Amino acid sequence: MSLLFEPLTVRATTMRNRLWVSPMCMYSAEDGMPGDWHHVHLAQFAAGGAGLVVAEATAVAPEGRISPRDTGLWNDAQRDRWATIVAAVHARGAAAGIQLAHAGRKASTWWPFSGRRGSVAVAEGGWQTAAPSAIAYEGYAEPVALDEDGIERVVEGFRAAALRAVEAGFDVLEVHAAHGYLLHEFLSPLSNRREDSYGGSLENRARLLLRVVTAVREAAGAGTAVLVRFSATDAVPDGWDERDTAVVAGWAAEAGADMFDISSGGLVAHQRIVPGPGYQVPLAAHVRRESGHPVAAVGEICDGIHAEEVLRAGHADAIFAGREWLRDPHFGLRVAEQLGSAASLWPPQYERARPA
Repeated sequence: MSLLFEPLTVRATTMRNRLWVSPMCMYSAEDGMPGDWHHVHLAQFAAGGAGLVVAEATAVAPEGRISPRDTGLWNDAQRDRWATIVAAVHARGAAAGIQLAHAGRKASTWWPFSGRRGSVAVAEGGWQTAAPSAIAYEGYAEPVALDEDGIERVVEGFRAAALRAVEAGFDVLEVHAAHGYLLHEFLSPLSNRREDSYGGSLENRARLLLRVVTAVREAAGAGTAVLVRFSATDAVPDGWDERDTAVVAGWAAEAGADMFDISSGGLVAHQRIVPGPGYQVPLAAHVRRESGHPVAAVGEICDGIHAEEVLRAGHADAIFAGREWLRDPHFGLRVAEQLGSAASLWPPQYERARPA
């Protein structure tokens, strides 16, 4: 049996395999409420053989949305709608996760297919953004630096959203500390110029993330898995890098995180990243080796043989994929056939189409 189709247990949840669906923003919500699009979009991946389906970056507060069309989890009506989606994923055999997020200085922006770029003005439905320091992302509006009260609201926002996520039935909660959003902004010296206990040293810059992980773990209870997504490098000189990531991952594990989802970039527009098949796998391997904690790899892993090789080499414990699932919502079924897995993933409704 392939490693890719071996189950993986994290706390009280056993994923039926290690081929997972990355959180991918759909920019299709109204007032933070997931709709029919999200229901069909996420449930199809479970039918297609995924072991874990993670819902998109979901804001813990209205001002934490990347765009006005992002999903949220700051009220009970959103929780109840998410619960129906979780039930649909579970009914098709996959575990359900959600990525809890705050976009920081990259919030209040136009969604990709809006035909516009940059920040959404307040007069057009946008809002004032916040960050560790009043330093704008290139081409976006200048944020305000969070004060102590603002930081407390962020922590409590993650705590409350995590509690609602558990109430909705999610098995896995992922804290979004990647791609240049708020928690990543605190981690990186390029965006964090604070002179208080949240800035300066690595320990100080990691303080907000560790408080958030602690709060999410407390809300999640002992059984729910908690992941952290990191951008392991800013991909520019003097920025956050994989060595910092491995150190902070160890601290986050002590605070209650179980596993780390390793991506890269997103903090600055002048980053230098050359994408290609498995281009982020070395970052995942570094964090796994140096921290001693399990990781998931992501980044142009579009083939079952490649995914299997990453696991067999000991570079990661699971594989996240994104765009390949969009191209083929039955990616898991295809890969299982490719690897000759004996795993029973095909829904009975689809058995007549299974290759002989």
